[in-house]
Amino acid sequence: MPRMIFVNLPVADLDRSKAFYEAVGFTNNPQFSDENAACMVWSEAIHVMLLKHDFWKTFTSKAIPDAKASAQVMLALSHDSVADVDAIVERAGEAGGSLDPTPRQDLGFMYGRSFEDPDGHIWENAFMDMSAVPDGETPAPDSGDNGALQRT
Repeated sequence: MPRMIFVNLPVADLDRSKAFYEAVGFTNNPQFSDENAACMVWSEAIHVMLLKHDFWKTFTSKAIPDAKASAQVMLALSHDSVADVDAIVERAGEAGGSLDPTPRQDLGFMYGRSFEDPDGHIWENAFMDMSAVPDGETPAPDSGDNGALQRT
């Protein structure tokens, strides 16, 4: 079985959240969706589980933080072009998300924008042109899509 990630997010309104994620390009996997959860697929390796608050609470006794007031994680997705980054962010806005809650980035070799889903979860979106990375710098190993650089 390939390595995969399942990001679990607590959501206040499952139907609204499912519609939002479909609008930005995720696909629902009904095999792992029901009245308490929706499995939203980004790629073969990346799945987002949207969980109603009451269902979320069956997994942990920790409080669900208000993601509009605090942030514990910023999730990041890679894209094939600057246009793809702009398109997903614009779709997020049209679907009820907040645009660019974090600063836009345009470093020449890397471009990034972000959105918040209706519950306040932050999604960064980035395109990186590896052929244009400045000499002597490479993306840090396992740095994800945040564009962290290290000197070589």
